[in-house]
Amino acid sequence: MIIWIGLAGMLGAVLRYSLGRCISGSLGTAFPWGTWVINISGSLFLGLLYGWHQSASIPDEVWVIWGTGFCGAYTTFSTFGYETLGLMGQGRYSRAILYVTSSVLLGVAASFAGVWLTA
Repeated sequence: MIIWIGLAGMLGAVLRYSLGRCISGSLGTAFPWGTWVINISGSLFLGLLYGWHQSASIPDEVWVIWGTGFCGAYTTFSTFGYETLGLMGQGRYSRAILYVTSSVLLGVAASFAGVWLTA
């Protein structure tokens, strides 16, 4: 199973990098839109996986491979922290507060929405 987790992680990392570049290229870098979209969409997907797993719609192996491997590599707390510090270092405190607040609130809401959608 370790190999499958690693492969799912590679897929998540490649998708995160590609999607992040695409979003940042389209919307600019004044606000970290790429990481914001990735973390919220990853929270939604993890909520879906959790809901499916809790209802026994997917086996434990699928939950672990996609939840740990893919979502673990796709979402990124370290980049979130780095970008928050970057905004603060640039004196963009309002954007930093908006980034942190909206990321946490919408990330948790997306997780709940994923679980709700599987009910």
